[in-house]
Amino acid sequence: MIFSISDLHLGTCVDKPMDVFGKKWEGHFEKIKKDWLEKVKQDDVVLLAGDLSWAMTNEEAKDDIAEIAALPGKKVILRGNHDYWWQSISKVRAILPEGVYALQNDVVRIGNYLFCGSRGWTMDGAEAEDKKIYDREVIRLELSLAAMAKERRAGDVVVGMTHYPPFDLTFASTPVTELFKKYEVETVVYGHLHGNVYAKRKIYLDKTNYLLTSCDLVDFSLVEVVN
Repeated sequence: MIFSISDLHLGTCVDKPMDVFGKKWEGHFEKIKKDWLEKVKQDDVVLLAGDLSWAMTNEEAKDDIAEIAALPGKKVILRGNHDYWWQSISKVRAILPEGVYALQNDVVRIGNYLFCGSRGWTMDGAEAEDKKIYDREVIRLELSLAAMAKERRAGDVVVGMTHYPPFDLTFASTPVTELFKKYEVETVVYGHLHGNVYAKRKIYLDKTNYLLTSCDLVDFSLVEVVN
């Protein structure tokens, strides 16, 4: 099975408690671990679509990654906008324990599962710099999807990952959703949103299912992606 949860914002080595964002965040990682241990078996996969840690360096992030690595299942992580510790992909992969995989501009295969995607960027920014970053993320997404297409075999299950929502506030098609459509990705998980009671947890757009997995918006419970 494949599960997903994002935006854990762990802070083992930094003083950044999440309960400043509301009472529901008190002991949030304990809630996540409890649900994780009840659901996930060792052969399952858990997708973590960004904002894993408040750490600023790889060294600071090690303890947060170790917390995740100690839980059952294999894990695939993706960079979020607050993952400042995530610098070069080679340095990230150098500190990852066995069973934890980082996705960046490529594809991760675990059995007959293929995982692809990119961090993405905000659709709301009007600044030229925002457009530049967004366009670069679209290029990175296609690099990942092209790597997936080259690797894809009959019977493979493909799941896409982004950190930022792949569509705008109107839930209309975007260059990101068009790429997922082009490469026939049936399911995509994403995060980034917090405290938005109007956020939709499930959206079907252009033959793709999009699942929102920000931990506070899914009651700190893992979302089942593929049974």
